[in-house]
Amino acid sequence: MARPPLHTLQAFVAVAREKNLTRAAAQMNLTVSALSHQMRALEERLGRKLLERGPRGVSLTAHGIRLLDEVAAHVDGIERVFARAREQPANTLTISALPSFSSSWLMPRLPAFMAAHPGLEFNLQTTTAVVDFEREPVDAALRYGAGTWAGVTAEHLLDEQLGPIAHPKWLKQFGKPKASDLARWPLLGEYDDNSALWRRWFAEFGGTLPKRYVASFTDVELLHRAAAQGLGVAIGRLLLAKPLIDNGSLVVLTRERMPAKYGHYLVYPPCAAKYPPLLAFRDWLHAEIARPPSNKAAK
Repeated sequence: MARPPLHTLQAFVAVAREKNLTRAAAQMNLTVSALSHQMRALEERLGRKLLERGPRGVSLTAHGIRLLDEVAAHVDGIERVFARAREQPANTLTISALPSFSSSWLMPRLPAFMAAHPGLEFNLQTTTAVVDFEREPVDAALRYGAGTWAGVTAEHLLDEQLGPIAHPKWLKQFGKPKASDLARWPLLGEYDDNSALWRRWFAEFGGTLPKRYVASFTDVELLHRAAAQGLGVAIGRLLLAKPLIDNGSLVVLTRERMPAKYGHYLVYPPCAAKYPPLLAFRDWLHAEIARPPSNKAAK
């Protein structure tokens, strides 16, 4: 049996939701007669009665309810794709990214990308929320995680290394520490379950957790900035902390490192895989990552 045309399924969803042929016909820009004919043709094609027609409108049969449940979300998704295609200019790129990654890694490099693509309209949305590509006008996202998001392509970009970071004044006060010495320094509780990273640190390199922290933060960027203000020592994401390390606001206290649990990914829906502005951004990201680190990188 041939599949029903998309416009017939769109019309059926409109009728099912409006429960009125006149209103559904107006929504579909059809006459009531033409819409009624499409519904009968759909019932004949499926061999099932879908609608009960009455003096006050229409209602769904059991077969109609089941068909609505199965096709409505797909019809809505197709309509959203078409709406985005109509609304979005041909040379526009909209990226969603975490605020911390945007400010520390992306923004210092973004002028070079824009200079190489002067005709591109680039839109950056900073948020910690996971993007719903079916409902939001976003082409791709830069995300931190395990790379296992369902229904999307996730390209690995960067891994994170963790290490103790602090204002240089603490080196002047206490001297260069060993990894196991940090338990007696003023420590900042971190974003990962408050003490989980410090627990990992002392389990791997020796030492014991302190009885209390100077302060604790749930946001990694605030944690880094608190350390840069001299509040205490943080287990930092060295990739995100690099601008503060490069300008001398922070120093990495030891050579020891721990791998972060997650990595940075470029995430996009399959339908965007061949979109030229996204391909240009993707290629640029990988080229930037492949560049040798500057001499100021943390060692």
